[in-house]
Amino acid sequence: MLEAKTLVKICGITSVDQALQIAKLGVDAIGVISVKESPRYISQKIKKDIFRNLKKNFPKIKRVSVVKNIPLELISINSFDSENVIQLHGDESLSYCKRLRREFPQIEIWKAFRIKDREDTREIELFSDFIDAVLLDSWNEKTYGGSGIRINYKYLEGLKFSKPWLLAGGISTDWLKQILTEIKPNGIDISSSIESAPGIKDLNETKKLLKIIKG
Repeated sequence: MLEAKTLVKICGITSVDQALQIAKLGVDAIGVISVKESPRYISQKIKKDIFRNLKKNFPKIKRVSVVKNIPLELISINSFDSENVIQLHGDESLSYCKRLRREFPQIEIWKAFRIKDREDTREIELFSDFIDAVLLDSWNEKTYGGSGIRINYKYLEGLKFSKPWLLAGGISTDWLKQILTEIKPNGIDISSSIESAPGIKDLNETKKLLKIIKG
């Protein structure tokens, strides 16, 4: 489970070297993208190499595999033998999450919800018995994530869930003060805003963000 502090997840890592460099900076979670249409997609082999190196050298860091709309019949225990968190970033239903929870009780399930308007936040609590954390990302018709677009602040005011929640979408240094003092999510998910190219993180920008978040 997520802790009381503001968790920082860096997502869209594409190499072992960068995963280890990012881990050394003190992040709490590292995510890789297993969605083929994403510019940050990596193969199963590279994913396993990244996660096995993290598990060996930084065992406390959460290893998050980001997937989208995988048919349940195609999922086996071998699909998730190197990560300890599955992040569902598609249109997975309540029944999908319920069955996944039953079949993979040993792995945390984080469910992403793309927020287009306030109504999109109203059904999230229904998932709470079958997931470990909520992730809110901005809605974009062209992509399911990594767009760098922020959620409208008015849709985030006063949000409360029974499970911890992370904020994603255009997280940058100029927005962090408002995020930390007004929105107050349990965690922050950062990807494109600290990149020099898709899947390549700028370590100096990452350090700046972490310094602000963790003091």
